Amino acid sequence: MLENPTRGKAELSQPKRYTITAALPYTNGPIHIGHLAGVYVPSDIYARYLRLQGKDVAFICGSDEHGVAISMKAKKEGITPQQVIDKYDGIIRQSFIDFGISFDNYSRTSSKIHHDTAREFFRKLYDNGDFIEEVTEQLYDAKADQFLADRFVTGTCPKCDNPEAYGDQCERCGSTLNATDLINPKSTITGDTPILKSTKHWFLPLDRYQDFLTQWILVDHAKDWKVNVLGQVKSWLDDGLKPRAVTRDLDWGIDVPVEGAEGKKLYVWFDAPIGYISATKEWAAREGKNWEDYWKKDDTKLVHFIGKDNIVFHCIIFPAMLKAEGSFILPDNVPANEFLNLEGNKLSTSKNWAVWLHEYLQDFPDKQDVLRYALTANAPETKDNDFTWKDFQARNNNELAAVFGNFINRVVVLTNKYYNGIIPVPNEFNEVDTQVLAELKAYPAVISSSIERYRFREAQGELMNVARLGNKYLADEEPWKMVKTNPERVQTQMYVALQIAAALQILCEPFLPFTSSKLSRLLVISTNDQSHVDWTSVSETSELLKPGHQIGQAEILFAQIEDAEIQKQIDKLEATKTSNAMENKVTEPQKPIATFEDFSKLDLRVGTILEAEKMPKANKLLVLKVDTGLDVRTIVSGIAEHFSPEEVIGKRVTVLINLAPRALRGIESEGMILMTNNADGKLVFVNPDDDGVKNGAFIS
Repeated sequence: MLENPTRGKAELSQPKRYTITAALPYTNGPIHIGHLAGVYVPSDIYARYLRLQGKDVAFICGSDEHGVAISMKAKKEGITPQQVIDKYDGIIRQSFIDFGISFDNYSRTSSKIHHDTAREFFRKLYDNGDFIEEVTEQLYDAKADQFLADRFVTGTCPKCDNPEAYGDQCERCGSTLNATDLINPKSTITGDTPILKSTKHWFLPLDRYQDFLTQWILVDHAKDWKVNVLGQVKSWLDDGLKPRAVTRDLDWGIDVPVEGAEGKKLYVWFDAPIGYISATKEWAAREGKNWEDYWKKDDTKLVHFIGKDNIVFHCIIFPAMLKAEGSFILPDNVPANEFLNLEGNKLSTSKNWAVWLHEYLQDFPDKQDVLRYALTANAPETKDNDFTWKDFQARNNNELAAVFGNFINRVVVLTNKYYNGIIPVPNEFNEVDTQVLAELKAYPAVISSSIERYRFREAQGELMNVARLGNKYLADEEPWKMVKTNPERVQTQMYVALQIAAALQILCEPFLPFTSSKLSRLLVISTNDQSHVDWTSVSETSELLKPGHQIGQAEILFAQIEDAEIQKQIDKLEATKTSNAMENKVTEPQKPIATFEDFSKLDLRVGTILEAEKMPKANKLLVLKVDTGLDVRTIVSGIAEHFSPEEVIGKRVTVLINLAPRALRGIESEGMILMTNNADGKLVFVNPDDDGVKNGAFIS
C-alpha cells in the first residue's frame, strides 16, 4: 500500500490500468439528455477507446440512493425511500443499457458492500483522529419534530438574493451554502420557520488540506486539467476551506458507526464517492481481480467524469478524504463538463423541461447513436451549450446520413453490384490511392490525441473526416463511370474504399457502438477476430479486409428524420412550457369587498369594434370606434403594443359604457374595453362565446 500518495506532478504517462468513474445518478427520477451529454457519453467514449487499445479498464458507476432528494420524493409520492430507489434504479439502469453505456459494474449505494465500505472508511478516519466533533446549532422544524436536511430548507440566498435557494446550494448563482446561511429560511415539510437546536456532528477539517490541494491541483495539474475545473477549484481555495460536516440527522442513509451517533447518518456527499470504491470491490470479486490494484497502485490512472455541479466534491472533498485515509491514489484528471440547456432554457427535472432517455427511444427507436452523436457534437466541454431538435435533425440528416451513411451505402452497393459482394484483388496503386491509404493510417493517432485530452467533440469530428475522406475518394475516382472502360482500375478503387469502410467500423465504436455493430454485420467482420477490433490495426495492418472476403447486402445505417417527427418534439416542449406557465402563474389577490350596489352601478355591454387607428405620437394607444348597441362611441385603449388596428376591427368586446369620460391627448374616451392575459401572458379580449349575442346586450 502507498502512504499518503501525492502523485500529480504531471499526468501518468504509461498507466498499467485505468479506473474510470462516472458520477452516480440520484435515484429520485429518470435520467435525461443533460446527464448523457455531461457525463455518461464522454466517459463511455473514453472507456471504449481504451478497451480497443487492449487496456485494463474498470469503468464504474452506480445509483446514489441516500440523498435527501430520495426522502423528499418518497414523502411527495407517499411511499418509502426503498420503493423510490428500487423504481428509479431499474429505470436508470435500463436507460444505460439501452444507450450502450458500457459500465464494467453498475452498483447501488444501498448494497451491503457499500454500507460496509463507507462505515469502514469513516471508522478509519475517526480512529486516526481526522474528524472534529462539535455540538452545533442546526435548523429544526418543531411541528415536524425533526432536524431539517439541506434540501428540506429554502430561503433567500445571502449572495444573490434568490428567494428560492436550497440549504446546500443556490441554483441561481451556483454558490454552495449551509442551511443556516439562508435569510428567512422555511421548512419545505410544514412551511414553518425553523428554529435553531443543538446537535452533535463530526466534521472533516478541509482547512488542514488547503496547502496540499493548492499545490496538487493549481500547480501540479495547472497544464493538464480543464480551465473550468481549475477556475472553480481556485475560487474555493481563495475563499479558504472550512471544516465540513460528514454526518447528518436523518432517517435514511448509512448509520454512523460510532457510539453516541444514534439516529445519525453519513452525509450523502461523504458516502456517495465511496460508492466508486465499493462498486469496484463488487466488480473485482465477481471477476476474480484484486480491487486494491485499481485504487491503491501508483501505476493506475484514476479519472472522474462529472458535471460542473460536482467539481467541489471530486476535486476538493473526496481527494481530502483519500489523502486523510492514506492508502489511496488520487485522481489523475477530473474532466468536468458544463451544463447542457434545452431549446434555450435550463434543463429542469421538476418542471419537466427535459428529454427523458426512456421516452426518446419510444419516439426514435433504434436511434441511440443519433442522440449520442448529436450530444457529442454539441458537448458542453468548456461552456454551457444548447440542444435543439432542429440541430439534432440536421446532425442526423446532413452528417450521419449524408456523409457517413452515404459512403458506406455506396461501397456496399457497388461491391455487391460489381463483384457479388466479394472483396476484389487490387491492381497497382497510383499516387492517389497511396496518399488516401496513408491518410487513413494517420487518423487513429489524430483521434487518440483528442480523446486522451478529453476533447471528445473534436475527436468525433475527426472520425467524420474519415468518412469524408472516403466520400471524396469515390467522388473523385468515379468508379461507376470507369467500370466499363477500365474494370482493373475499379478493382483497386473499390478495394481502397472497402479498407476505409472497415476502418470506420473500428474507429466509430467508441462514439457510435450500435453503428459499429451494424457495420460488423454488413462487412461480415467477426468481433472475435482481434485484427478487426484493435484500435491500432487501422494504422498498423496492411489490409483490414482481404481480397476474396464476402460482405453482406446494403442496409440503411441512418434514416432521414422528417420535419413532422421534429415538430412533434417541439410541440411536446411547448405543451410543457404552457403547463408550467399555468402552474407558476401568480393570481392577483382579491380586491376589497364590493357590495351588490357597487357592482350594479357598472353598465357592461357587448360591443363590436368598427374602426381603429393609432393615436398620433403615442406608441401604446389605439383610437377605437365601438358599436355598443346604444350608440357608436370613441374609446381610447392602451393596446397598441399588442394589436395592430387591422387586427381588432370586427372584434366582439365587452365594454364598460358608463365610465366617466376622460380626455386622452385631446380625444375624449367614453368607456373601457375589458382585457385579460392568457396562459402565455398574451393580452386577449374578454368577449362572449356565443356568436348570437347582439351588440348592446347587458352583462350582469
